[in-house]
Amino acid sequence: MPFTALKLHPNLLKGLKELGFPRPTPIQADAIPPAMAGRDVLACAMTGSGKTAAFLLPILHQLIDRPRGSTRALVITPTRELAAQILEDLNDLAVHTPITAASVYGGVGMGPQEHAFRSGADFIIATPGRLLDHFRFPYARLQGLQYLVLDEADRMLDMGFLPDIRRILRHIPARRQTLFFSATMPAPIATLTREILRDPATINLQRQSAPAVGITQAVYPVSQELKSALLTTLLKRGEIQEALAFTRTKHRADRLAKYLVRQGVQAERIHGNRSQAQRTAALAGFKSGKYRVLVATDIAARGIDVKELGHVVNFDVPTVPDDYIHRVGRTARAEATGDAFTFVSPQEEGDLMRIERAVGKRLPRVTVPDFDYKARPEGTFEVPLAERIAAIRTKKAEDRARSKAKAQRKMGGAGGPTRPAPGRPGERSTPSGPSFRHSRSRRPRPQGRWGRPR
Repeated sequence: MPFTALKLHPNLLKGLKELGFPRPTPIQADAIPPAMAGRDVLACAMTGSGKTAAFLLPILHQLIDRPRGSTRALVITPTRELAAQILEDLNDLAVHTPITAASVYGGVGMGPQEHAFRSGADFIIATPGRLLDHFRFPYARLQGLQYLVLDEADRMLDMGFLPDIRRILRHIPARRQTLFFSATMPAPIATLTREILRDPATINLQRQSAPAVGITQAVYPVSQELKSALLTTLLKRGEIQEALAFTRTKHRADRLAKYLVRQGVQAERIHGNRSQAQRTAALAGFKSGKYRVLVATDIAARGIDVKELGHVVNFDVPTVPDDYIHRVGRTARAEATGDAFTFVSPQEEGDLMRIERAVGKRLPRVTVPDFDYKARPEGTFEVPLAERIAAIRTKKAEDRARSKAKAQRKMGGAGGPTRPAPGRPGERSTPSGPSFRHSRSRRPRPQGRWGRPR
């Protein structure tokens, strides 16, 4: 079925044709018609299925010929990267329309975002925390809001945003059309849908979480100490041209990126401790080809959209099967193809078994020819957690000792404060000796207007 069969606005069809999208994906074909008809929509949609266009296109279609000047549509999404990606997709789809949009998220100044509210951008795409920051001010009242989209609702639950979502709902009109998208439907999310949706069109609610069909999945058994060497080998042999590599922690992401750079591989990392400017630059550099490897933690797993990404590497096995689905969904997007490699140490076999049960099959094991699986590691890839904690405690103890020594020097030298000189009974003494009473007796008393003491 072509997009023309959905009866979208001609200007949207023109943009879709220029983007090279001749026909809708299944989620788009299912979600767009009821959304265009004004119904609420509840959809389970896997990563890479084309769900962003599934909620943007019907709203764009309804807004194009309407009066503008106030914000009509609000998209709430869990991460900065995803908000930026949705804005980019919206601008591509709406290139031949007058629709305006802005992203609202933390890590950057609030000034331009305030301007978007005041000027009445048609779309606001926001993360929950920063949106609530703006709601404290009168300029962010959205009385004219007609469309609400909750994207990646289960991820927002994982990140603890559900209370924020409920607070946001109190700030926006109750009469609106709501489009609700979630990869999975845990109980708290199901409860929320019953509270906010009215007779929704339901799509794929019984679907099991699974990677896109175009993803070739493989498991690489390897010891924890040799994972970085194996990744370098695959990169240097050309078996991986470029890759999005996921680690379990921010510390490991930093270590892996630095290791790859030392090995002559252009790499950068993206995680929660990086500033927004650093995260944006890293993602832009990866998309442009400046970096062959972008190392990320799961906070960015649902916010990175790289066209024609060939490989996703699970450097660390995720402990939750759904995280595996969302990680590998960064490749083979919109019915394309891609590879997902998972490096599995003996300690991670249990996590892998849970993933295989979730996807419903045993993933093939791969051994790399001529790679020395018994080699001695060049060095410790990661400082053990106990050692890192001990180092932090030692540093804090040293900082406390320095602070104490500094305070002692201020009070009378490195040997400690001098002993106060005794005063008369009932008098408090200063550290230098004289009592407050004695000092006050020598201070001139202020004079009143006529020369009398005040």
